Amino acid sequence: MWVMSETPPQNADFDAMTRDIAEVPAVEVIVTVAVNLMSAAAVKLGLTDEGDKYKDLDEARKLVHALAGLLDASTTEISSFHAAPLRDGLKSLQLAFREASLVPDDPGQGPGEKYTGPVYG
Repeated sequence: MWVMSETPPQNADFDAMTRDIAEVPAVEVIVTVAVNLMSAAAVKLGLTDEGDKYKDLDEARKLVHALAGLLDASTTEISSFHAAPLRDGLKSLQLAFREASLVPDDPGQGPGEKYTGPVYG
């Protein structure tokens, strides 16, 4: 199955891709997008094996904020079985962002805190 972050195959059968995505439950799409946002944010926070090579706090802020917005908007749509680990991951990313910042944001002003409220270590 083609992933949106990839370039579509040259002779892609778009009807087949549409059928494939039509069979995926919405909760699975939401969770997949959330995990992709979490992974990208971790890279931009320098939390991977490459460390600071891809670290970019401005980009990380945007990704964490988008993740928080997605989770806030989808809370009533996905079960707590799916939401709880995603919220835990979000909080971990928010704390990592706070630790990585040379000048930490005021409580409630960090990435995604508009949706989650202040995050404290």
